[in-house]
Amino acid sequence: MGEDLYNLLGVSRTASASDIKQAYRKLASKLHPDKNPGNASAEARFKRVNTAFQVLGDKKRRALYDEFGDAALSESFDEERARMARQWGGQAGGSSWGRGDSGVHGFSIEDLFGRAEGGGGEVGQGVGQGVGDFFADFFGGGGKRRGTRSSQGADLEQSLSIDFVSAVRGTTVKLVAPGDTEPVHVRIPPGVQDGSKMRVKGKGAPSPVGGPSGDLHLEIHVEPHPHFRMEGNDLHVNLPITIAEAYQGAKVQVPTPHGLVTMKVVPGTQSGMSARLRGKGIARQGRSPGDLYVHFQVHVPTSQDSQVQDAIDALSSYDQDVRSSLHF
Repeated sequence: MGEDLYNLLGVSRTASASDIKQAYRKLASKLHPDKNPGNASAEARFKRVNTAFQVLGDKKRRALYDEFGDAALSESFDEERARMARQWGGQAGGSSWGRGDSGVHGFSIEDLFGRAEGGGGEVGQGVGQGVGDFFADFFGGGGKRRGTRSSQGADLEQSLSIDFVSAVRGTTVKLVAPGDTEPVHVRIPPGVQDGSKMRVKGKGAPSPVGGPSGDLHLEIHVEPHPHFRMEGNDLHVNLPITIAEAYQGAKVQVPTPHGLVTMKVVPGTQSGMSARLRGKGIARQGRSPGDLYVHFQVHVPTSQDSQVQDAIDALSSYDQDVRSSLHF
């Protein structure tokens, strides 16, 4: 019987999922190879702690471990067959098989799954003719390893922050998964939204029994832009224009994800009016690109220059009730 996984993490068997995760993070940070270069003992314990969390951090695998002990760590383990075997053992010898129990006729569930993986030998002594064949059939033909979901490493979660421009254009980021030392490159597609989730297959925790690694689940946080915002495939921007540009009309340059674009401001443009630049929004793979909506904001001069004041005085001479249509 191997080392108790709860003891490895320093938690009780009634510990909550949050307590288990907290204990793992504390130990993993303390024992990480980067903090203990050349310390073989710390590295070995780090691996055992990681294995313990892969099991106890997964609700289903933890329940199986609580029920069957170390046997549940075997890649060839099958809970339904194990329960059938336990029931059969109880009928044969009046004994229950749990964690640490020897079972019936001197063997345990751990022995059964261990020998099944070994691919030969008799299972138990003194059980009688045909029992070896019975368990060989139970465990996949005398020890054939079967890839099951329970043999996969634990899935891991991590948050990732990217800037707005990278979210619009798409980017490739390099990150290190929790409990790992090797970086992984992740491709972020164009148009990823704040709060989006991505799965990186096979980049989670390694399997403690030689199965496939789990997956890495990323939650994306997109940092806000001071001028632009996303709405689906479309972009929106507030574009400042001068009083002269708004009154007379003008040609102005607008920044887009595809470079600067020249657009026309029609004479008499007011703050809040908008124009659309087709196809200058987000270009997602396999879809038509979105549009860029330009919202005009007329900016008045803030300079205290006398010439500016004279120009404002001249404008004031034109009597116009700009609020004549305003009512509740």
